[in-house]
Formats: sequence, C-alpha cells, structure tokens
Amino acid sequence: MSGGDHGFPFLRETLLYLTLAGVLIPLLQRLRINQVLGFLAVGTLVGPAGLALWADRWPWLSWFTFPRAEGVAMLAELGVIFLLFLIGLELSAARLWAMRRWVFGAGTGQVALTALVIGAIAAAFGNSLPASVVLGLVLSLSSTAMVVQLLAQQRALASPTGQAVFGVLMLQDLAVVPILLLVDVLGGPAQAAVGPLVAVAALKSVLVVGLILLAGPRVVGPLFRAFARHHQPEVFVALTLLVVLGMAGLTAVAGLSMALGAFLAGLLLSETAYRHEIEVTLEPFKGLLMGLFFMSVGMGLDLREVARDPVWLALSVVGLIAIKAGVAAAVMRLAGLRTGRAIEAGLLLGQGGEFAFIVVAVAVTGGLLAPPVGQFMLLTVTASLFATPAVAHLASAIARRTERRRAQADQEDSGVADEALSGHVIVAGAGRVGQLLIDVLSRQGVPFVAVDPDAHVVSRLRSQGLPVHYGNAARLDLLQRLHAERAAAVLITMDQPGPAMHLVQAVRQNYPHLPVFARSRDETHALELLQAGATMVVPETLEAALQLAGVALQEVGLPDADAAEAVMQAREARVGGHDRREARRG
Repeated sequence: MSGGDHGFPFLRETLLYLTLAGVLIPLLQRLRINQVLGFLAVGTLVGPAGLALWADRWPWLSWFTFPRAEGVAMLAELGVIFLLFLIGLELSAARLWAMRRWVFGAGTGQVALTALVIGAIAAAFGNSLPASVVLGLVLSLSSTAMVVQLLAQQRALASPTGQAVFGVLMLQDLAVVPILLLVDVLGGPAQAAVGPLVAVAALKSVLVVGLILLAGPRVVGPLFRAFARHHQPEVFVALTLLVVLGMAGLTAVAGLSMALGAFLAGLLLSETAYRHEIEVTLEPFKGLLMGLFFMSVGMGLDLREVARDPVWLALSVVGLIAIKAGVAAAVMRLAGLRTGRAIEAGLLLGQGGEFAFIVVAVAVTGGLLAPPVGQFMLLTVTASLFATPAVAHLASAIARRTERRRAQADQEDSGVADEALSGHVIVAGAGRVGQLLIDVLSRQGVPFVAVDPDAHVVSRLRSQGLPVHYGNAARLDLLQRLHAERAAAVLITMDQPGPAMHLVQAVRQNYPHLPVFARSRDETHALELLQAGATMVVPETLEAALQLAGVALQEVGLPDADAAEAVMQAREARVGGHDRREARRG
C-alpha cells in the first residue's frame, strides 16, 4: 500500500523513516556506533536493492522496506537540502578567517593536489576528460559528518590535529558549490562548446549568488526582527524553513541546484544575531536530518555490484584511502603540523565524502558518468566510510607512537633533568590542572620539572620551552633521574586513581621525607591517597563545594572567621579522619 492511496504522497515511506530514526538514533548512541555508518547500513538493508527485492514474494516486507525508487529520491532531496543548510550555518566569515591558514592554505592544497592525482588515474583507466575531472574533484572531498563526529568522540576537535582537519573540511564544504556548477556545465547538451557554456553558467551563477548575498541580508534580518519579538518558537521555525526552502526555490528557478540555495541560506543566517537561536532550535532535528540524508544514500546502493568484483572494490578502497591520506599528510606537514599529527590528519581525511553521492548522481543524470561507473564509485566511497573508524584508530596509534618517539628523543637530548636541579617541585601530570600549576610556578620563579604520559601534551609544552618530560612518574628510575632525593615536593595532578596511588606509594617507600600533595576526584579517593601516605589531598568536588559554602555563609552575614571555621570543620569531617601527620612518618 503506498502513501498515494491516502492522498498523501509517500506517507508510508515517511512514517517508516520516522520509525526507523526513532529507534536507531538512541540505539546507536547507546551502543556507541557511528551514526553515519548505522544509517548507511540500515538504508542499504531496507532500500530498493535490499530486502525490498523480496517484497513481491513476501508482501509483508513492503511494510518495512522502501521498494519504490521515487520515494527514496524524495527523501534524498530533502536530506541534501537540509544538510547543505546546516553546513552553511556553521561557515561564518569570522570562523573562516580565524582558521584561514588551514582553510585556504592547507584546504586548497589538499583538494587541488588530490583532484589532480585521482583525475590522472581516472583518465589512465579510459575515462573521458570531463569524467576524469569530475571524479578527481569529487573524490578529493572527505566526510565532514563522519570525521567531525570521530573527533568529537575523541575530544580532539580543539587539538592541533582537530583544528587542522576541521579547517580542511570547511574548504571542502565550500568547494561543493563550484563543483556542482561545473558538473552542470560539463553535463550540458553541447559539451563540444564547453568554453561558452562555462562563461554563461559562471555569469548566471555570479548574478544569482550575488543577488542573494546582497539582497538577502536586507530581507532576512528585518524579517526575523519583525517576527522574533513575539517569542513564539513555532514562528521562528516557520521563518527558518521559509528562508531555506525559499532560497532553494530561487536557485532552482535560475537553473542552479536547490542545494546551492540551501547552502546560501545557511551562510546568510550565520552572519545574523539569530544564528545561535536557529542552531538551538534545530538541534533536536539535527540527528533526524543527518539520518535522512545518510539513510537515503544507503537506499541508493546496490550490494549486488559488490559480489560482481569484490577484489577490485577492495583494491579501489585501499587505493583511495592511501592516495588521499598521503597527499593530505604531505600538505599538513608543509603547513606546519608535526609528522605524527600530519599522518593522523591525512588518515582521518582518507575516506570519500557524503557529497560524492550528490555529485555522482548529478553526473550520471547529465551523462558525464556511465551508470555502472557511478554505482562503483558510490560503493567505493561507502566502503571507505565503513573503514573510517578502524583507519581513525590506526591514525591515533601511529600519531601516539610517533610523538612518543619524538618526546623520548627530546628527553634523551635534554638529559631528562638538569643535574644541578635542587629544591625543585616535581609535577606529575601536565593536563589542565598540571598546566595551571606549571604556570603559577613559572611566574613565581620556582624551579620545577613535570612528567606526563601523553606524548602530544609533552611535545606541545616542550615547544614552549617548558621542562616537561615523557614518562610514568611512578617508575623509580625516572624519579631518580628527576633527582627526587633533592626535590622540595611532589605535586600529583593526575585524576586516574591507579597511577596516582602507585606514585604515592613509590615516593613514600623510596623518599619518606618528601612531601606529596595530591589531587583527587572525590573524598573516597582522597582517603585512599592519605592512607597510602600522601601529605595532603585536595578533592576536586569537595573543595569546590566548600568554597561555595564559605561564600554563601559570608553573604548571609556570618563573620569571615566563623565561615572559615565552618568550612574547615566540614573538610575535616569528610577527609580528616586520617591523621595527615601520620603520612609524614618514616
């Protein structure tokens, strides 16, 4: 039964998608499975080339599959429009300018060089020049949705590698618009006269885009100001949809892509005061919109093509990742990233991108690519997406090993610590708390030496001229090389209970005279460290609560001395059961 039988086109497809999305999104989050891969896999399973192939034999399958290609096309078009809008919304001019070195420098170099290499290979395999150009450009792009999600899971978006990768991805997103325009021109009816077509198309595109960018702010800003003052969320959502679909409709009337109009709508709104409100409003729908796009992509894949030549497909995926990773790593290295980070960034950018599904579909429709070639390219990109989590894990391991070797080499070159060091402080852990301590000690001229097991952190801090070394501070040989026997104190800033406990025990056993001041997660961890021999322990959660309590007591009129006494009694009640002076004995 189709949606058209009820007077609502594709009603069944819409209800089925919402059902699948409602189940999939929380399930994938709970299982920690990448949402892009999850929606691609489910889309392939329930698409026209999946279980729907058996819907004629088992009619009940039609209730759980998408057997009609036109229903899939409708979902895909909506997914593309809103995906481009969300990307445009994030690409503000200020953000692009702040990351200009990575966006316009490394990003341009990566796209141009990768397109040149892949285009040359495509031409060597017998593809026409226009087809080779399209394949080179489209396969130079990576998956913004996939890579950003992986970086977010690793909490690496703010790292040097994360910033460099994100900058390149922003340039790739910007490159989609001219690539789509080029495909429209090359796929025109008179390919023999490409020059005039390119000129006419470029002129038309410049006029339309210029008109939107010039007139848009004069319309969009007043429109939102006029209605936003009513503070009605439904009006705000309606205005956003009007701008997105209205811009998409304008570019479609001009003979350009609807996706281009949605992208321009995002750019326009990104420069307004309503950008963050729009992001907050659309946040609940972001997963749905992303899922809509990637599930529709999965529905367009035919896994029977894999069975025809699985070896060639596997070789193509490996080749694509190797070429893109190699070029991107070289560009990142030239742009200033260290070798390990450049390799990690290159591997993260090695997969094909979601825009390949858009551009290849347009190229096949325009006759630039033969349908079998287009289908094979889509399978290659999809397989590279499925391989991305494993490749990202490999990239992280390579980066850690490379940075560790560099840190060890720096450590050997520097002799780990100055032989003349005496009366110094040993800081175990150079994370956010450790770096605050290092900053205070540096400003006060107190001699110190820091140790951290994270090679990335060590390399970054050493590049700033700080005496930070790689290693496990609980090892006796390292403590000896840090001259712990001549140290004034050990400060433990690590929040991992195991390593912190081992270090306290090692110091107390080998250097009983040395004061040990530690940070702990909570009171339980604090008591364990005190019992192991720590001189004093500062529980993060407890101290924050006590400081707030002290401020509150003073604010309600309690004398400062009484407030301080109350805080001290509360502290002693929570972690003072163990006589701290006992930790000094020995």
